[in-house]
Amino acid sequence: MTSDLPDPSPPGQRVPVRVRPAEMSDRRALEHTLGHAFADDPVWMWLLGGNRIDPILSGRVMAAGVMPHVRDGVSTITANHNSAAIWAPPKRFRISPRQMLPYAFDAIRGLGFGGLRRLGPLAKLDKEHPSEPHYYLAMLGTHPQHEGRGLGGAAMGPTTTLADEQGVGCYLESSKEENIPFYERHGFALAGTIDIDNGNGPRVWTMWRDPQPPLSPIHFPRST
Repeated sequence: MTSDLPDPSPPGQRVPVRVRPAEMSDRRALEHTLGHAFADDPVWMWLLGGNRIDPILSGRVMAAGVMPHVRDGVSTITANHNSAAIWAPPKRFRISPRQMLPYAFDAIRGLGFGGLRRLGPLAKLDKEHPSEPHYYLAMLGTHPQHEGRGLGGAAMGPTTTLADEQGVGCYLESSKEENIPFYERHGFALAGTIDIDNGNGPRVWTMWRDPQPPLSPIHFPRST
């Protein structure tokens, strides 16, 4: 059983983190966490046409966009819902109109005409994915009030471990250059940059993670 209570630890203090698979019933929690986590995100501000976006409205759009990935079963959320990692399994990073149909109303209402128009250039990011099979980190978000406690890395960990076990790489697009060192600490390497809408939109940094070999067992010398 998980708790819905806020994390009582002081900001910046790392505590043991419980992580579980994200479920379809987590939609409202994802709206809240992702909406606040990406309130100052350059790509989302561009998409929604504002210098800072309403986390309640944008959270509905974000959750609508990620629920098809959640259904795939490899996304994770921390026990207190303060951080979530939204993943797509190999060869399933594209979301079809049919998959989006149950969430179309929230998406359209939140995006508005301008946002819908900008979806076209944004969708071209799909063409930049590596050709080899990979897990795709579509979104990783931690509520700002709970940053600095290792929640993001903990949320991301189960699926990178799964990818390692399967010998499959991982791919992501970072919308903030300052986030690159964080991902590097978790095994990702910078692959390139993409300027959305031919430079009329924000820049994103693409990153790739090779599957990591299992840790070698520790052999202790025998006593004599």
